[in-house]
Amino acid sequence: MTAWIFILIAVLTVFALGVIYMTAAIGRFGGIQRLSGDKRWLRRLISFGILAVIFTIVCFIFNVVNAVIIFIHVLAFFLIAGGVIRLIKRAGKEFKINWQGWGAILVSIVYLSVGYYLCNNVWQTDYAFTTDKNIGSLKVAVLSDSHIGATFDGDGFAAHLQTIMQQNPDILLIPGDFVDDDTSREDMIRSCKALGEIHPKYGVWYSYGNHDKGYYDSSFRGYSGEDLENELKKNGVHVMLDDVEIFDNICIVGRKDSSTMRDRKDLSELLKGVDESNYIIVMDHEPNDYEKESQTPADLVLCGHTHGGQFFPVTYFGVWFGINDAVYGHEQRNGTDFIVTSGIADWALKFKTGTKSEYLIINISETSK
Repeated sequence: MTAWIFILIAVLTVFALGVIYMTAAIGRFGGIQRLSGDKRWLRRLISFGILAVIFTIVCFIFNVVNAVIIFIHVLAFFLIAGGVIRLIKRAGKEFKINWQGWGAILVSIVYLSVGYYLCNNVWQTDYAFTTDKNIGSLKVAVLSDSHIGATFDGDGFAAHLQTIMQQNPDILLIPGDFVDDDTSREDMIRSCKALGEIHPKYGVWYSYGNHDKGYYDSSFRGYSGEDLENELKKNGVHVMLDDVEIFDNICIVGRKDSSTMRDRKDLSELLKGVDESNYIIVMDHEPNDYEKESQTPADLVLCGHTHGGQFFPVTYFGVWFGINDAVYGHEQRNGTDFIVTSGIADWALKFKTGTKSEYLIINISETSK
Protein backbone atom coordinates (compact mmCIF):
# COMPACT_ATOMS: atom_id res chain seq x y z
CA MET A 1 0.00 0.00 0.00
CA THR A 2 2.85 2.39 0.83
CA ALA A 3 4.28 1.90 -2.67
CA TRP A 4 0.96 2.80 -4.29
CA ILE A 5 0.61 5.92 -2.14
CA PHE A 6 4.09 6.91 -3.30
CA ILE A 7 3.04 6.32 -6.92
CA LEU A 8 -0.07 8.49 -6.49
CA ILE A 9 1.93 11.34 -4.95
CA ALA A 10 4.55 11.06 -7.70
CA VAL A 11 1.91 11.12 -10.45
CA LEU A 12 0.15 14.17 -8.99
CA THR A 13 3.47 15.98 -8.61
CA VAL A 14 4.48 15.22 -12.19
CA PHE A 15 1.04 16.31 -13.37
CA ALA A 16 1.22 19.65 -11.57
CA LEU A 17 4.73 20.43 -12.81
CA GLY A 18 3.77 19.16 -16.24
CA VAL A 19 0.90 21.63 -16.53
CA ILE A 20 3.35 24.47 -15.96
CA TYR A 21 5.81 23.12 -18.53
CA MET A 22 3.15 22.30 -21.15
CA THR A 23 1.58 25.74 -20.80
CA ALA A 24 4.94 27.25 -21.77
CA ALA A 25 5.55 24.66 -24.51
CA ILE A 26 2.16 25.23 -26.16
CA GLY A 27 2.87 28.95 -26.17
CA ARG A 28 5.79 28.36 -28.56
CA PHE A 29 3.46 27.50 -31.47
CA GLY A 30 3.43 30.28 -34.06
CA GLY A 31 -0.34 30.74 -34.11
CA ILE A 32 -0.50 31.38 -30.37
CA GLN A 33 2.44 33.79 -30.53
CA ARG A 34 0.70 35.77 -33.28
CA LEU A 35 -2.55 35.92 -31.27
CA SER A 36 -0.87 37.06 -28.07
CA GLY A 37 1.69 39.39 -29.63
CA ASP A 38 4.18 40.57 -27.04
CA LYS A 39 1.76 40.00 -24.15
CA ARG A 40 3.29 37.08 -22.26
CA TRP A 41 0.35 36.80 -19.83
CA LEU A 42 -2.08 36.47 -22.74
CA ARG A 43 0.10 33.81 -24.35
CA ARG A 44 0.10 31.80 -21.11
CA LEU A 45 -3.65 32.26 -20.70
CA ILE A 46 -4.38 31.03 -24.24
CA SER A 47 -1.99 28.10 -23.83
CA PHE A 48 -3.48 27.06 -20.50
CA GLY A 49 -6.98 27.38 -21.95
CA ILE A 50 -6.11 25.12 -24.88
CA LEU A 51 -4.53 22.61 -22.52
CA ALA A 52 -7.60 22.66 -20.22
CA VAL A 53 -10.05 22.22 -23.11
CA ILE A 54 -8.12 19.29 -24.61
CA PHE A 55 -7.78 17.62 -21.19
CA THR A 56 -11.52 18.01 -20.55
CA ILE A 57 -12.40 16.51 -23.94
CA VAL A 58 -10.12 13.52 -23.29
CA CYS A 59 -11.77 13.07 -19.86
CA PHE A 60 -15.15 12.80 -21.56
CA ILE A 61 -13.86 10.40 -24.22
CA PHE A 62 -12.09 8.14 -21.71
CA ASN A 63 -12.02 9.16 -18.04
CA VAL A 64 -9.86 11.26 -15.71
CA VAL A 65 -7.37 8.46 -15.05
CA ASN A 66 -6.73 7.86 -18.74
CA ALA A 67 -6.60 11.61 -19.41
CA VAL A 68 -3.80 11.92 -16.84
CA ILE A 69 -1.98 8.93 -18.40
CA ILE A 70 -2.23 10.50 -21.86
CA PHE A 71 -1.05 13.86 -20.50
CA ILE A 72 2.00 12.33 -18.85
CA HIS A 73 2.96 10.53 -22.06
CA VAL A 74 2.59 13.72 -24.12
CA LEU A 75 4.62 15.59 -21.51
CA ALA A 76 7.38 12.98 -21.72
CA PHE A 77 7.57 13.28 -25.51
CA PHE A 78 7.63 17.09 -25.32
CA LEU A 79 10.54 16.86 -22.86
CA ILE A 80 12.43 14.37 -25.06
CA ALA A 81 11.82 16.42 -28.20
CA GLY A 82 12.87 19.57 -26.38
CA GLY A 83 16.13 17.94 -25.34
CA VAL A 84 16.86 16.86 -28.90
CA ILE A 85 16.12 20.30 -30.31
CA ARG A 86 18.39 21.98 -27.74
CA LEU A 87 21.25 19.66 -28.69
CA ILE A 88 20.76 20.50 -32.36
CA LYS A 89 20.64 24.23 -31.64
CA ARG A 90 23.94 23.99 -29.76
CA ALA A 91 25.43 22.74 -33.01
CA GLY A 92 24.39 26.04 -34.61
CA LYS A 93 21.15 24.97 -36.30
CA GLU A 94 18.09 27.22 -35.93
CA PHE A 95 14.45 26.39 -36.73
CA LYS A 96 11.55 28.57 -37.79
CA ILE A 97 9.05 25.77 -37.20
CA ASN A 98 8.27 24.51 -33.69
CA TRP A 99 9.62 21.02 -34.34
CA GLN A 100 9.57 20.20 -30.64
CA GLY A 101 5.82 20.67 -30.48
CA TRP A 102 4.84 19.10 -33.79
CA GLY A 103 7.25 16.18 -33.35
CA ALA A 104 6.04 15.47 -29.82
CA ILE A 105 2.40 15.59 -30.90
CA LEU A 106 3.01 13.22 -33.83
CA VAL A 107 4.97 10.72 -31.73
CA SER A 108 2.34 10.88 -28.96
CA ILE A 109 -0.47 10.11 -31.39
CA VAL A 110 1.38 7.14 -32.90
CA TYR A 111 2.61 5.78 -29.56
CA LEU A 112 -0.73 6.03 -27.77
CA SER A 113 -2.63 4.66 -30.77
CA VAL A 114 -0.40 1.58 -30.72
CA GLY A 115 -0.90 1.32 -26.94
CA TYR A 116 -4.67 1.49 -27.37
CA TYR A 117 -4.55 -1.19 -30.06
CA LEU A 118 -2.38 -3.51 -27.95
CA CYS A 119 -4.74 -3.15 -25.01
CA ASN A 120 -8.05 -3.50 -26.83
CA ASN A 121 -7.12 -6.42 -29.07
CA VAL A 122 -6.31 -9.94 -27.86
CA TRP A 123 -3.54 -12.32 -28.91
CA GLN A 124 -2.88 -15.99 -28.20
CA THR A 125 0.40 -16.76 -26.43
CA ASP A 126 1.64 -20.35 -26.49
CA TYR A 127 3.80 -22.28 -24.05
CA ALA A 128 4.94 -25.89 -24.15
CA PHE A 129 6.27 -27.98 -21.24
CA THR A 130 7.19 -31.61 -20.77
CA THR A 131 6.87 -33.74 -17.66
CA ASP A 132 7.80 -37.24 -16.59
CA LYS A 133 4.47 -37.55 -14.77
CA ASN A 134 1.81 -39.85 -16.18
CA ILE A 135 -0.65 -37.39 -17.70
CA GLY A 136 -0.32 -38.15 -21.41
CA SER A 137 -0.92 -34.74 -22.97
CA LEU A 138 -2.82 -31.80 -21.55
CA LYS A 139 -3.84 -28.56 -23.25
CA VAL A 140 -4.51 -25.77 -20.75
CA ALA A 141 -6.21 -22.49 -21.64
CA VAL A 142 -5.63 -19.57 -19.26
CA LEU A 143 -7.78 -16.46 -19.17
CA SER A 144 -6.91 -13.86 -16.54
CA ASP A 145 -7.78 -10.26 -15.70
CA SER A 146 -10.83 -9.93 -17.92
CA HIS A 147 -12.20 -7.06 -15.76
CA ILE A 148 -15.49 -7.41 -17.64
CA GLY A 149 -16.64 -4.05 -18.95
CA ALA A 150 -13.16 -2.52 -19.14
CA THR A 151 -12.31 -3.29 -22.77
CA PHE A 152 -15.24 -5.59 -23.64
CA ASP A 153 -18.67 -6.30 -22.17
CA GLY A 154 -20.35 -9.64 -21.44
CA ASP A 155 -21.07 -10.34 -25.10
CA GLY A 156 -17.49 -9.43 -25.98
CA PHE A 157 -16.24 -11.83 -23.33
CA ALA A 158 -18.43 -14.59 -24.80
CA ALA A 159 -16.94 -13.92 -28.24
CA HIS A 160 -13.36 -14.13 -26.93
CA LEU A 161 -14.29 -17.32 -25.10
CA GLN A 162 -15.44 -18.92 -28.34
CA THR A 163 -12.14 -17.96 -29.97
CA ILE A 164 -10.25 -19.66 -27.14
CA MET A 165 -12.40 -22.78 -27.38
CA GLN A 166 -11.45 -23.15 -31.06
CA GLN A 167 -8.10 -24.40 -29.71
CA ASN A 168 -9.96 -27.33 -28.05
CA PRO A 169 -8.34 -26.99 -24.61
CA ASP A 170 -8.83 -29.79 -22.09
CA ILE A 171 -9.34 -27.30 -19.27
CA LEU A 172 -9.88 -23.55 -18.81
CA LEU A 173 -8.26 -21.82 -15.82
CA ILE A 174 -9.17 -18.31 -14.66
CA PRO A 175 -6.67 -17.01 -12.05
CA GLY A 176 -8.53 -13.95 -10.86
CA ASP A 177 -9.93 -10.50 -11.64
CA PHE A 178 -12.78 -11.91 -13.67
CA VAL A 179 -14.77 -8.76 -12.78
CA ASP A 180 -14.13 -5.52 -10.90
CA ASP A 181 -16.02 -2.62 -9.32
CA ASP A 182 -17.04 -1.21 -12.70
CA THR A 183 -18.50 -4.48 -14.00
CA SER A 184 -22.28 -4.26 -14.23
CA ARG A 185 -24.50 -7.00 -12.85
CA GLU A 186 -25.81 -7.68 -16.36
CA ASP A 187 -22.32 -8.14 -17.80
CA MET A 188 -21.28 -10.32 -14.85
CA ILE A 189 -24.27 -12.63 -15.36
CA ARG A 190 -23.77 -12.75 -19.14
CA SER A 191 -20.09 -13.66 -18.72
CA CYS A 192 -20.84 -16.39 -16.19
CA LYS A 193 -23.47 -17.78 -18.54
CA ALA A 194 -20.89 -17.81 -21.36
CA LEU A 195 -18.64 -19.98 -19.18
CA GLY A 196 -21.55 -22.37 -18.69
CA GLU A 197 -21.97 -22.69 -22.45
CA ILE A 198 -18.51 -24.20 -23.01
CA HIS A 199 -17.57 -27.73 -22.08
CA PRO A 200 -13.84 -28.47 -21.98
CA LYS A 201 -12.99 -32.02 -20.93
CA TYR A 202 -11.97 -31.09 -17.38
CA GLY A 203 -14.20 -28.06 -16.99
CA VAL A 204 -13.63 -24.42 -15.99
CA TRP A 205 -11.75 -23.49 -12.80
CA TYR A 206 -11.60 -20.10 -11.13
CA SER A 207 -9.74 -18.48 -8.21
CA TYR A 208 -10.24 -14.97 -6.84
CA GLY A 209 -8.25 -11.88 -7.72
CA ASN A 210 -8.04 -8.66 -5.74
CA HIS A 211 -10.88 -6.99 -7.69
CA ASP A 212 -13.46 -9.78 -7.81
CA LYS A 213 -15.10 -9.24 -4.43
CA GLY A 214 -15.17 -5.48 -5.01
CA TYR A 215 -13.49 -2.75 -2.97
CA TYR A 216 -16.74 -0.92 -2.21
CA ASP A 217 -20.17 -1.74 -0.82
CA SER A 218 -22.03 -4.26 -3.01
CA SER A 219 -24.65 -1.62 -3.83
CA PHE A 220 -21.97 0.21 -5.85
CA ARG A 221 -22.08 -2.40 -8.64
CA GLY A 222 -25.29 -4.20 -7.70
CA TYR A 223 -23.90 -7.53 -6.52
CA SER A 224 -21.53 -8.97 -3.94
CA GLY A 225 -18.61 -11.39 -4.13
CA GLU A 226 -20.99 -14.09 -2.96
CA ASP A 227 -23.40 -13.26 -5.80
CA LEU A 228 -20.53 -13.67 -8.25
CA GLU A 229 -19.54 -16.98 -6.68
CA ASN A 230 -23.12 -18.28 -6.85
CA GLU A 231 -23.48 -17.25 -10.48
CA LEU A 232 -20.22 -18.99 -11.40
CA LYS A 233 -21.21 -22.17 -9.59
CA LYS A 234 -24.65 -22.09 -11.21
CA ASN A 235 -22.86 -22.25 -14.56
CA GLY A 236 -20.66 -25.20 -13.59
CA VAL A 237 -17.47 -23.29 -12.77
CA HIS A 238 -15.25 -24.75 -10.03
CA VAL A 239 -14.73 -21.84 -7.61
CA MET A 240 -11.58 -22.37 -5.55
CA LEU A 241 -10.69 -20.69 -2.26
CA ASP A 242 -7.55 -22.43 -1.02
CA ASP A 243 -8.97 -25.63 -2.48
CA VAL A 244 -7.33 -28.69 -4.03
CA GLU A 245 -8.95 -31.04 -6.56
CA ILE A 246 -7.39 -34.14 -8.14
CA PHE A 247 -8.43 -36.06 -11.27
CA ASP A 248 -6.62 -38.20 -13.87
CA ASN A 249 -3.21 -37.60 -12.22
CA ILE A 250 -3.80 -33.84 -12.39
CA CYS A 251 -4.02 -31.67 -9.30
CA ILE A 252 -5.59 -28.19 -9.51
CA VAL A 253 -4.99 -25.73 -6.66
CA GLY A 254 -6.80 -22.40 -6.43
CA ARG A 255 -5.32 -20.04 -3.85
CA LYS A 256 -7.05 -17.16 -2.12
CA ASP A 257 -5.88 -13.72 -3.18
CA SER A 258 -2.90 -12.60 -1.12
CA SER A 259 -3.94 -8.96 -0.76
CA THR A 260 -7.63 -9.31 0.13
CA MET A 261 -7.92 -12.58 2.08
CA ARG A 262 -5.96 -12.67 5.33
CA ASP A 263 -6.65 -16.29 6.24
CA ARG A 264 -5.00 -17.72 3.14
CA LYS A 265 -2.93 -20.86 3.69
CA ASP A 266 0.62 -21.47 2.53
CA LEU A 267 0.85 -23.60 -0.57
CA SER A 268 2.89 -26.18 1.35
CA GLU A 269 -0.04 -26.61 3.73
CA LEU A 270 -2.52 -26.97 0.87
CA LEU A 271 -0.38 -29.65 -0.77
CA LYS A 272 0.20 -31.63 2.42
CA GLY A 273 -0.69 -35.24 1.69
CA VAL A 274 -1.05 -34.71 -2.07
CA ASP A 275 0.66 -37.46 -4.09
CA GLU A 276 3.58 -35.82 -5.88
CA SER A 277 3.09 -38.14 -8.85
CA ASN A 278 0.17 -35.86 -9.82
CA TYR A 279 0.92 -32.94 -12.13
CA ILE A 280 0.20 -29.97 -9.85
CA ILE A 281 -1.11 -26.72 -11.34
CA VAL A 282 -1.57 -23.73 -9.04
CA MET A 283 -3.68 -20.63 -9.70
CA ASP A 284 -2.36 -17.70 -7.65
CA HIS A 285 -3.54 -14.31 -8.88
CA GLU A 286 -0.66 -12.15 -7.62
CA PRO A 287 2.91 -13.22 -8.50
CA ASN A 288 4.47 -12.50 -5.12
CA ASP A 289 5.09 -15.90 -3.51
CA TYR A 290 7.61 -17.48 -5.87
CA GLU A 291 10.18 -18.45 -3.24
CA LYS A 292 7.78 -20.40 -1.02
CA GLU A 293 5.92 -21.91 -3.96
CA SER A 294 9.16 -23.10 -5.56
CA GLN A 295 9.89 -25.11 -2.41
CA THR A 296 6.72 -27.18 -2.90
CA PRO A 297 6.09 -30.01 -5.39
CA ALA A 298 4.04 -27.65 -7.59
CA ASP A 299 4.80 -28.13 -11.29
CA LEU A 300 3.16 -25.02 -12.74
CA VAL A 301 2.05 -21.76 -11.10
CA LEU A 302 -0.22 -19.40 -13.06
CA CYS A 303 -0.53 -15.71 -12.16
CA GLY A 304 -1.96 -12.50 -13.57
CA HIS A 305 -2.57 -9.17 -11.81
CA THR A 306 0.32 -7.15 -13.26
CA HIS A 307 -1.18 -6.62 -16.75
CA GLY A 308 2.28 -7.31 -18.12
CA GLY A 309 3.77 -4.25 -16.45
CA GLN A 310 1.32 -1.99 -18.31
CA PHE A 311 3.63 0.76 -19.57
CA PHE A 312 7.15 0.93 -20.94
CA PRO A 313 9.56 1.95 -19.46
CA VAL A 314 8.04 1.42 -15.98
CA THR A 315 7.24 -2.19 -16.86
CA TYR A 316 9.34 -3.64 -14.07
CA PHE A 317 8.37 -1.15 -11.37
CA GLY A 318 6.61 -3.90 -9.38
CA VAL A 319 9.76 -6.02 -9.31
CA TRP A 320 12.08 -3.09 -8.50
CA PHE A 321 9.97 -2.15 -5.47
CA GLY A 322 9.47 -5.72 -4.31
CA ILE A 323 5.71 -5.72 -4.99
CA ASN A 324 5.91 -8.66 -7.42
CA ASP A 325 8.38 -11.44 -8.15
CA ALA A 326 7.75 -11.00 -11.89
CA VAL A 327 5.50 -8.92 -14.12
CA TYR A 328 5.33 -11.03 -17.26
CA GLY A 329 6.35 -14.27 -18.88
CA HIS A 330 7.90 -17.59 -17.90
CA GLU A 331 10.45 -18.35 -15.24
CA GLN A 332 11.56 -21.61 -13.66
CA ARG A 333 12.64 -21.92 -10.04
CA ASN A 334 13.69 -25.15 -8.39
CA GLY A 335 11.86 -27.20 -11.03
CA THR A 336 8.61 -25.22 -10.79
CA ASP A 337 7.44 -23.32 -13.87
CA PHE A 338 5.93 -19.88 -13.21
CA ILE A 339 3.93 -17.92 -15.78
CA VAL A 340 2.57 -14.40 -15.39
CA THR A 341 0.08 -13.44 -18.09
CA SER A 342 -0.61 -9.84 -19.09
CA GLY A 343 -4.32 -10.65 -19.04
CA ILE A 344 -7.00 -10.61 -21.68
CA ALA A 345 -8.12 -7.04 -20.90
CA ASP A 346 -7.28 -4.19 -18.58
CA TRP A 347 -8.60 -2.33 -15.56
CA ALA A 348 -9.27 1.43 -15.72
CA LEU A 349 -6.41 2.09 -18.16
CA LYS A 350 -7.06 1.81 -21.89
CA PHE A 351 -3.44 1.55 -23.04
CA LYS A 352 -0.70 -1.08 -22.91
CA THR A 353 2.83 -0.42 -24.12
CA GLY A 354 5.64 -2.92 -23.99
CA THR A 355 3.02 -5.65 -23.55
CA LYS A 356 -0.34 -6.71 -24.99
CA SER A 357 -3.64 -8.31 -24.04
CA GLU A 358 -3.55 -12.09 -24.31
CA TYR A 359 -4.86 -15.48 -23.32
CA LEU A 360 -2.60 -18.50 -22.93
CA ILE A 361 -2.58 -21.93 -24.50
CA ILE A 362 -0.19 -24.24 -22.63
CA ASN A 363 0.60 -27.66 -24.06
CA ILE A 364 1.94 -30.11 -21.48
CA SER A 365 3.18 -33.44 -22.76
CA GLU A 366 4.61 -36.53 -21.15
CA THR A 367 8.25 -37.24 -21.92
CA SER A 368 9.04 -40.49 -23.70
CA LYS A 369 10.25 -43.21 -21.36
